[in-house]
Formats: sequence, C-alpha cells, structure tokens
Amino acid sequence: MAQRSFLLSCIGCFFTLLSFAQDTSLHTVSNRSNSAVQQQKPYVILISIDGMRYDFAEKYHAKNLLRLSASGVRAKSMQPSFPTLTFPNHYTLVTGLYPAHHGLVDNDFYDPQRRKRYYVHDRDAVEDGSWYGGTPLWVLAEKQQMVSASYYWVGSEAAIQDTRPTYSFTYNEKQGIDQRIQQVVDWLTLPADKRPHLVAFYFPDVDHAAHYAGPDSDSARKAVQFVDESIGKMVQAVGRLKLPVNFIVVSDHGMAQADLQHPIYLDSTLNLSDCKLSLGNEKIMIYNSDTTRIRQLYDTLKAKADHYRVFLKKETPARWHYGQEDRYNRIGDLILVADAGYVFGRKNTRTYPGHHGYDNNDTRMNATFMAWGPAFKKHYTQPAFANVHVYPLITSILGLKITEPVDGKAAVLKNILQK
Repeated sequence: MAQRSFLLSCIGCFFTLLSFAQDTSLHTVSNRSNSAVQQQKPYVILISIDGMRYDFAEKYHAKNLLRLSASGVRAKSMQPSFPTLTFPNHYTLVTGLYPAHHGLVDNDFYDPQRRKRYYVHDRDAVEDGSWYGGTPLWVLAEKQQMVSASYYWVGSEAAIQDTRPTYSFTYNEKQGIDQRIQQVVDWLTLPADKRPHLVAFYFPDVDHAAHYAGPDSDSARKAVQFVDESIGKMVQAVGRLKLPVNFIVVSDHGMAQADLQHPIYLDSTLNLSDCKLSLGNEKIMIYNSDTTRIRQLYDTLKAKADHYRVFLKKETPARWHYGQEDRYNRIGDLILVADAGYVFGRKNTRTYPGHHGYDNNDTRMNATFMAWGPAFKKHYTQPAFANVHVYPLITSILGLKITEPVDGKAAVLKNILQK
C-alpha cells in the first residue's frame, strides 16, 4: 500500500535535514536595525535539543543543564502538541499555536486545496513561506524593530509573512559546534543596533542517537553529554559579554523504545490506490474526498485494529486540538495512530528502535523545559505544562506585543519570572 517507505517519514528532523544542501554561509538581511527602544531590552537564547525526553538530563547526568536549571527554573516536564513530531512542535514553540492552527500538521502531509504535499525532505516546500501560518517569534520581533537570529530552527529558512530573521543559516552538517557557539558570541558582540535580542539555536544530536540506537542506549547517553558540554561552553562564552542574557532550553518531544519484534502490518488486500497517504511509523493519514469511501475504510481498519487506533478526522480526541480544529484542511480524513511502543512496518524495510509521534498523553513523549538568567526566578520548579505557552513567555521577556490570537497563555508561566 505504501507510496514510499514508512522509514522516510519516521526518523525525525535530523535525518530530514541530512538531505538538505550543504550551504554553510551566513544569510543576512540588510538594512535591519534595533530601534532605540529595543536596544534597551534583554536577550533570549532559545535552545532546542531535539528528542531530549524530560528525564534524560538526570538519566544521563547532564551536569551543566542540571546545575544551570537548578539555579533557575526547571519544569517537571513539558507536554508536546499532537502529533509528537519534530516540525509541528518546533513550529508550535515559536508561534504559540497548535499544529492544526499553524498549518504544519505533520512532518509529511497533503494539502487538497493546493494539490501539493509538504514534506520535510522537500526543500522547495520548506523554504516556501506560504505553508506556514501564525507569526513566529523572529517575524514578530523584526516587525517591531528587534533584530533576530536563527541557527537551524524550523521555519526560519522561509520568508514567512515576507520576513526572515536578520541572521540565519541553511541547515548543514559541516559546521562544528565550536564554530556555531562562536557565531552566537559574534552576534552578541555586534554594535547595539545590529545585535540580535532573540537567538534560536538547534541541536539534532540526541534525536539522532536515540532513533538509531534507542533511548536507553550508550549512544543516547553520549549525545546528551555532548549537548550538555556544548551548552556549558556557550553559557560560559556568552557570560563573558556581561549582557542580560536569558537562556531557555526546550525539546520538541520525547522518545520511546519500539517493539521491533511485532511491527504492525495493515491488511495487504487493502486497496488504497484511490487515496493520498501520509505515511509514518507511528501515524498514518489517509485522504479521500469521498465520505462513503472513508467510512468504508474506517470500518474495515477499525475491525482489524491491533495495537493501533483509527479515527475519523472529526472524531479525534478534543485534547489533541487536531482534526476538529484543522484550519488549513491538511489533516487526513482518516488517521491511524499506533499505540506507544508499536510501529507500522513494511516488509524488507529496516525500522529503528527509537520512536516518537505517538499520543502526547504518553509520558515518554514529554519534553524538556529549563530556563535561567535575570528574567527568571531562582531555584524554582514549574509543574508540567503544554508547549504552546512558551511563546507568550518569550514575548513577555522581550517586551514584544503579540499581534494575533495564539493558543498559549502568558498566565501559565508568569510565576517563573522575577516580579
């Protein structure tokens, strides 16, 4: 039934980005400056550790992250949005919108109006700003005359609302971590009118290792410790600048060990040649405008469902904020979601042990949130919260005005800020 291997859409952002062109140049938008008012604002460095499950810092003894967050704020966990995939959640973190509201409803989806597919391997789609709804933090900042920078954040390579960060990079595998840390320092030593007050920074390493070797592997441990050491270097280097810099460390999702001995295979007699498909190891979407045909498929699949659930688009759980709230009509008419730890498989195709993309109620999907700096309270533990609330937190720190309704609420995280 597969139009392409399930493997391609399951492995996550790191593997996606490996296929992108190795452009190592810094992209700068000319004639941008901080206004006099914005020059007086504090700084935020927003760091994403892809795949950093909420408990990995303790599990793998991330000494710098544990020390720094102990002096500031640490959340017990942060719940990702559904689906618990890389592109939807990275974009939620910087828009304050659920995936059904910002338009990136999966790593791979079909848009019936456009008659086109958005796919994270497709550079034309990734760089096309018309796919992206909402107002990302860097767009909000630039429109309010605050300079921003991005090192690989999802969406930052596209001109969303005709606006890119002042400074950005195309994802590549050639720039080592020391070079990337030095670039952040270089940005923060620019003249005050050219210095970014918002810097978004991305680490792929933990997701990469946990997918290939599993979340309990020595490879995952080494990746966590590499990122931890790197963040320690960054904090030390930035600290020498004596600027009011606030660090916020997040992840997009967690990770679960998959049962590779019992993959889920759909009935081989099921004919889906008349449908569009979005295929993942943890989630499948089926598109067909014929409601009778969708009902037939629903009944057939539901009757045989074993270790997966089948939903009509309008009957997905309300807590997902998903099928019923599909603003862009990009969610499949039929959605199959594997039980956590199980995967949809394909014969003669390798499946890797680490997976995410499951129901966001599964605690193994929970993400990390840590923060420290002059804006934050000291030695504060924040209860678990949903990741949509990170956006209004950052706008509050930077004094940016939110210009359109978002799902996140500033009140949820107000207690982690200094009075």
